[in-house]
Amino acid sequence: MVNGARLEVRGVSHAFTLEKRLLPVLEAIDFTAEPGEFVALLGPSGCGKSTLLRLAAGLEPPTTGQLLVDGAEISGTDPSRTIMFQDPTLFPWRTVRGNAQLGPEARGTLRADAGRIDEVLSLVGLASFADALPHQLSGGMAQRAALARALVNQPRLLMLDEPLGKLDSLTRLAMQKELVALWEREGFTALLVTHDVEEALLLADRVLVLSDRPARIRADIRVGQPRPRRRDDPGLVALREEILGLLGMAEAA
Repeated sequence: MVNGARLEVRGVSHAFTLEKRLLPVLEAIDFTAEPGEFVALLGPSGCGKSTLLRLAAGLEPPTTGQLLVDGAEISGTDPSRTIMFQDPTLFPWRTVRGNAQLGPEARGTLRADAGRIDEVLSLVGLASFADALPHQLSGGMAQRAALARALVNQPRLLMLDEPLGKLDSLTRLAMQKELVALWEREGFTALLVTHDVEEALLLADRVLVLSDRPARIRADIRVGQPRPRRRDDPGLVALREEILGLLGMAEAA
């Protein structure tokens, strides 16, 4: 099932004003994420990956260029385009269910979406924790709650800004599998920012390797291995070495 949006990024450059001077962050970024595709963004820390997600979410306009969803230029935020951040950012005074239902509450569709909320909490394994408060959750459970909040909106484009970066290794492995399963079931288009080359190769259909700031696309690598994937797959190992070389870390391969 494919419910995802088509994201087009056309000649996007972006800069911030810092101490009365421009700081270029992105330069001439061009790519298209097809409906239901899973695309990962890799690059040096601070190169502009998260900025690109903010532009795609409509949180701010690009300095130059265009971002389009299904042919329409992005001009602001929309529930169909949702970001999940590294920190869960749950409201501490709200239960898991209370956090998950924020979107429907804002749209005035809470009663109509009640079944969807229950469904998503079950999908992320939190049905029995619906009445728990954030301080009662482990790190992995808190990220599941944040994921539920995003999925309740039935996003057609889900942007993931290092959502697993602060989890312990075992929880991270479990969440990677769950994220792929949810993507396959829900059919959304996914745009993932990560610093983990293996994570990108395990999850994504394509990996865009970005240069240092101002970021340009250095390589657009298609990951052809079928799912479920194994870290020791020779094809993935070869791609890992190629990407580390592009990032100037060939010695780490």
